[in-house]
Amino acid sequence: MISQVFSAQLADLVSRETGRVLGGAMLGDQPGASLPEWPVQRIVAPLLGATGPVIHETWLAGQAVLTGNSEGIAWCRAGQLLYGVIDLDEADFTATPGCSALQAASQEAYRRIFRLLDAKNLPHLWRVWNYLAAINRETDGLERYRQFNIGRQDAFLEFRRGATGNVPAACAIGLTGGPLSIAFMAGDQPAVAVENPRQVSAYDYPADYGPRSPTFSRAALVYPPGQEILFISGTASIVGHLTVHPGDVAGQCREALANVAAVLGEANRLARSTPFTLPELSYRVYVRHAADFPLVRETLAGLIGGTAEIVYVQADICRHDLLLEIEALASHALGNC
Repeated sequence: MISQVFSAQLADLVSRETGRVLGGAMLGDQPGASLPEWPVQRIVAPLLGATGPVIHETWLAGQAVLTGNSEGIAWCRAGQLLYGVIDLDEADFTATPGCSALQAASQEAYRRIFRLLDAKNLPHLWRVWNYLAAINRETDGLERYRQFNIGRQDAFLEFRRGATGNVPAACAIGLTGGPLSIAFMAGDQPAVAVENPRQVSAYDYPADYGPRSPTFSRAALVYPPGQEILFISGTASIVGHLTVHPGDVAGQCREALANVAAVLGEANRLARSTPFTLPELSYRVYVRHAADFPLVRETLAGLIGGTAEIVYVQADICRHDLLLEIEALASHALGNC
């Protein structure tokens, strides 16, 4: 089994869990902080409402891990499960007619990921965390998020991964700077993709949202030995394919959580374990404007209670009119596995 732990300092975790750490993320506005030896995605963005400048989210495996580096991907493997992180500098890629540097970097990052997974015989992407600078900026006549989507989907198709249906859970978030950073979890068994009956599937969005649709599912159920993990993708105030409650952060917060609840309902219909509930989820909430944080926190507390585990991060969302995005996960044990 694998588990996720949170800590402000890594010293105790390192001393206790050496050899069992699969990887993780370091969130916070402290770009000079040192990183541990295992693969860590550095998300340099302000934390909101936190007691310290950095939070470490770390995945622990139930067994010893193997480590490696392949084409710039730092990875750890525990049995039939792999976690990896790749950072690519857009400056290392040359824009060509019809292909921006970001598009080229995105395609190359996913190419490397798929080559690694094929080499390790762990072909199934379960969850992906994508971060890129200036996600809403328009360059060369196209928003950067849309450039990223082209590169991502081109790699999926090149490596004969479907771009619709059983695609991984994912998020794509904008930071003020830094490299294209992608963390991922993969395994030897396919995930069970979960969609939202209130929304058009992202991979079926109309062409109004760019030349290529986003390649992700609304959620995924995955099955490490003895476990059922629910990964809920970045979820925002979208009904059908349209943004709703523009300019109203409380309205968007309520709508986003209604979408999380709808995904939860679909996941429970497919799940093998006991039903997942909103209060048990571990949340990461991205808020575009720091001044909106108190209202977002108050709104969520009124909807799911004050005891849920929530990390708030100031960051940009994939559409300029979206003010926040919510992602979540939970894990249940499965008997006799």
